[in-house]
This record gives sequence, structure tokens and C-alpha cells, in this order.
Amino acid sequence: MAFFGIKNHQTLAYLKKNSYLCIVKRIFLIFLLCNLAVLQFICFTQRGQSPLCNSASAAEQPNKVRFLYDVDFLLNFDNRESHTPLETSGTIFGIRLTPTVGVGYADSIVGSHRLLAGVSYIQPFGSRWRDARVHPTVYYQFAKRGFTLNFGFVPYKNMIQPLPDYLMSDSLRFFYPNIQGALLQYQSRWGHVEALADWRGMMKDSTREAFRLIGGGLFLYRQLYTGGYVQMNHLSHSEHQLGVCDDVMANPLIGANLTSLTPLDTLYIQAGYLMSWQRDRVAHLSSVSHGLHAELGLRWRFIGMRSELYYGGNAMPLYSGYGPLLNQGDPKYQARLYSRTDVYLCMFHYRFATAYAAWNFIYTLGDGLSHRQEVIACFNLDELMTYIRSRRSSVASSAKR
Repeated sequence: MAFFGIKNHQTLAYLKKNSYLCIVKRIFLIFLLCNLAVLQFICFTQRGQSPLCNSASAAEQPNKVRFLYDVDFLLNFDNRESHTPLETSGTIFGIRLTPTVGVGYADSIVGSHRLLAGVSYIQPFGSRWRDARVHPTVYYQFAKRGFTLNFGFVPYKNMIQPLPDYLMSDSLRFFYPNIQGALLQYQSRWGHVEALADWRGMMKDSTREAFRLIGGGLFLYRQLYTGGYVQMNHLSHSEHQLGVCDDVMANPLIGANLTSLTPLDTLYIQAGYLMSWQRDRVAHLSSVSHGLHAELGLRWRFIGMRSELYYGGNAMPLYSGYGPLLNQGDPKYQARLYSRTDVYLCMFHYRFATAYAAWNFIYTLGDGLSHRQEVIACFNLDELMTYIRSRRSSVASSAKR
């Protein structure tokens, strides 16, 4: 499989090993095209609000079964010029298209129920269609009084807060869009809590059993907040290869959102303690590391900056042996000192569409300064439909006055 410039050879091997067979990709590609045809027909033939047509995340009308649909589009350009052995230079450039359709039912007593199905089609630029990757998206969602339960192949975008990069690297974030298992969430005005179970590998001849459990959340009080993440990651046997590895991480943190006290659109600062415990049971190796993890972010209109710093021990000592098969986070957390500063420019920013360009400066102790150039563009049909409905409602309200 000829993926374009993945910066880490172990990541490339991991992506190749988990590729779908060509026959499976053909089936999902046909399903993708059928989904797009259905969505095009629906949007062309039904104008305005319809009792039979609604986007996937909009609220269903009580006591009515609704047809749901959504489309996500993501363009990802990530050019890496690295001067560290922890990451090789290369370019990730491609698109990800995720159409979904389903049904939903809402009731004040039994709550909201949705069943959605679709695919995530990932196509690298400069490659043929058989080099693409296709992931199923099939999940059931229940929501009531702040609680939301998701079961199946659940999109990571359903998370209230994205995973930090020590738990999910940029490469895997693009190539693996779904949680395989469950996502449980609770949200209120005081903050949120969420937990996921991601079953990443089923035991087969050449595939090792792998899963991870992650919990996280934030508690808010005025401008202050506290919370963090904890992970239990497990890599076990295949049918012909013995060996068990454990990867445990914890990151309690405190922070302050100072946006309301300044003329900026965004200003926050946070710091936390990152603990990592990793064990290879066959090799009888065990390692515990401790470190400081801090982050600062600010934005004013269309320009912004985000900076993070890690200082401590090697948080991924088994990465050299197992790579992303075990550690799903950014491999640069193997360095005792790692800093990354992103300076970005928002080309446009709406609820339904965003595009920005960034220049990232990366430093690891003992290595030269690395840098990356990024261009990210995304579009969500559901948010567009919600925006259109809100505009129509505002116009109608103004006309009545």
C-alpha cells in the first residue's frame, strides 16, 4: 500500500498491516457512492424543513421517527521537516469524506434514540483509488438529561473534547476516525465527563489483541477549571505470538480560561502532571516516568497561537519496539524536553466550515529545530442545515415584529 510520506516507518507498517482487502474496499466504495446519491436526491427534492428529513445531530421532533443524514469533509495537508530521530520527514496530504444516514426518535420520557450508518473514505492525493482506506461508521446513540451513550463504530468527532496528542497522534487522528466500542458522556453547566472503550485489534494469526480505556473531563468554576485524562492501554497476544504490554497514563491538570477578561477571542493557560507506566511482561521490563505538561493558547480574530511543553522522563519507552501498535500518542513524548508552538491563520471560520493554515515549530532536547506546515479545511452538512434553519427562524421572527 503506497501511502504518501508517512513520517514514521513504524506508523507506515502499522497502517499497512491494518489495511482492508480490495474486495472489501470495493463494497464500501459502492456504499459510499449510494449514500452520496441518496443525500443529493434528498437535498434536491425537499426544500426547507421537512418532517421526513433532518440532519444527524439536529434535535428530533417529539414522538416522531425522523430520517437523519450528515456529511463530513476534511482536507488534511501536513508537511513535516524533522530534525529528530523520533520522527522522519514526510507529507500527509489527502481527504476524508464521511457520509452517514439513519433514523431517530425522541420522547420526553424515553429520551432520544438514533441509529446511524455510513463510511469514512480516506483518499491520499497522488495515489490510485486502491490505495484508499475505508472505515465503517455504524453506531447507536441514546441521549437523556445530559447523558449520552454511543455504541458501535463511533466517530471521534462525537467527543466533547478532542484527545490530547500524548493519547492520539496527528497521523492516527486522520487515518483512524472512529472509536471501535463505546463512548459514554455526561455534560452540564459545571463541565463534562466522558469515557471510551476502543477495541483496536482482534486476536488473529497475524493480529494482536489490543484495546484501550480512556476517561477524561473538566470541572468549571468561573474562569478556572480542573480535570484531566487517564488511560489504560493493553496489547496482548496473537494466535502465533505471545506477549503482553501495558501502557498506563494519567494527567491531572488545572487551568484558567481568561478570554472574558481580555479583548482576545481566546486566551487560556493550563498545566498538569503527566505520569506514564509501561510494562513489557515477556521482556520483564517496567518503566515509570513523571513530567510537567503545560499549554497556552490565544486567538485574536483570524490569527492565533497554541504552545505546549513537556519536561520529564521518557513517556513512551516501549515505542522503539512496538510503535503505534502499542502507543497511540505522538512519539516525540519520548524526549525529556519537547515543545511545540503552532502559529496559525484562519482563512475562514463558520460553524459549518473552517479552514486555516499553520506553521508549527517543534523542538526536542538534543535535536535541531523542526517545523511543519499545515493546511486544514473541514465542512459539516449538519451544521450548515442548522445554520440555515436558524437564519430562517430569525428572519421569520423579525417579519412578525
